[in-house]
Amino acid sequence: MKILTCTEPGQFAYGSAEMPKLKPGNALIKIKRVGICGTDLHAFEGTQPFFSYPRILGHELSGELVDFDGAPGFTKGEAVTFIPYFNCGHCIACQSGKPNCCTQIQVFGVHINGGMAAYLAVPSRLLVHGEGLSFDELALVEPLAIGAHGVRRADVEQGEFVLVIGAGPIGLGTMEFARIAGGKVIALDINENRLNFCKEKLKVHHTINASAENVMEQLQEITSGNMPTVLIDATGSQKAICNAFQYMAHGARFVLIGLQKGEICFSHPEFHKREATLMSSRNATRADFEHVISSMKNGLVDPKTYITHRVDFDDVKDRFKSWLDPKNGVIKAIVSF
Repeated sequence: MKILTCTEPGQFAYGSAEMPKLKPGNALIKIKRVGICGTDLHAFEGTQPFFSYPRILGHELSGELVDFDGAPGFTKGEAVTFIPYFNCGHCIACQSGKPNCCTQIQVFGVHINGGMAAYLAVPSRLLVHGEGLSFDELALVEPLAIGAHGVRRADVEQGEFVLVIGAGPIGLGTMEFARIAGGKVIALDINENRLNFCKEKLKVHHTINASAENVMEQLQEITSGNMPTVLIDATGSQKAICNAFQYMAHGARFVLIGLQKGEICFSHPEFHKREATLMSSRNATRADFEHVISSMKNGLVDPKTYITHRVDFDDVKDRFKSWLDPKNGVIKAIVSF
């Protein structure tokens, strides 16, 4: 079968691999869609932490269930997705109900080879029912679950202001689930086109260009001088993360979904006097996947809103680099098999 490998930063190569065989406890999936996310783009750039080459990318996936062992309730031919975070099941995180940050975690398409292949073998325990959703919709469950998990970490309450920093695909999903949780969303980004997308497609009432000189004043005006009680970073930018500490209300929670390689710097006295809370948010759990699917089925989220670019698998190598250019307006590119 044909595969696509990122051989080194900036380089892709098509190749071939043997068809996976069904093993005990595994399932075989014929891949139909692969979503391209920031992790894939950063891997191509060479800026993704926890990464080594060569690597087959892709972890936002949907497909047809071909065969399986140990998956009661599933049927052959069913449309499925799966949780792409392979956990050990035994460490302190797994035993504490946090398999998303397992000490031995292997993220599909990051630590191990991913979904840019015609067929995959995955642990049956990680399968997720399609619930009647399309292959396009199912390929978007994972990235939306990342945002849903961050919002759950923040414990967003009805009526509080939620500042989401970064209006890329993960940030947009975070805004959606902050809204669903009852938060009043404020979008902050340097890309005016992305901010317009927030207003027009997601109906975000408050948007701020981060490059403006009066960001603080705008936040004070929106929040009646109190500042946001929840901040969620979805940029993975060291500068953006460190700069955002000044925007915290007293008693605020700051959740980091975005990931970068460097250190975080902030004023301890300013952080301390606010009795602020800083949290990371890694991956997502089955509960988040189910929340996303339920929200899609109930019309609270329209996943098709995010798909701006489509490409056939055979054309990914030639088109991938163009998705790094903000001028091309990519929100979500979807690969079809």
